[in-house]
Amino acid sequence: QVQLVESGGGLVQAGGSLRLSCAASGRPFSGMGWFRQAPGKEREFVAAMWWTSDYTRYADSVKGRFTISRDNAKNTAYLQMNSLKPEDTAIYYCAVKRQYGDLAMRYDYWGQGTQVTVSS
Repeated sequence: QVQLVESGGGLVQAGGSLRLSCAASGRPFSGMGWFRQAPGKEREFVAAMWWTSDYTRYADSVKGRFTISRDNAKNTAYLQMNSLKPEDTAIYYCAVKRQYGDLAMRYDYWGQGTQVTVSS
């Protein structure tokens, strides 16, 4: 089992910034990703990274605005979100996967989610 605890969500005006954190504990994993789900929509991929390399992947909708990073010593990942837009409003989830493969798919453990609301 892997336990994930997210923090950092909140309310921000359009154009503002937020940083989400995801602290992991438990079994080793290979990759960590961020996903989001807006009201009435399906959950979508946002960003992800392998835990032991510099490779990252982003959804087109956030590329250039969001940055995923990690602190291996703290076993924590971050999602820095800049130039936020109202359409970024959603519940954001971090997740980890044990197997290598497509970074946007097949995650094994999920956090509880944190709400991000961007006002216009």
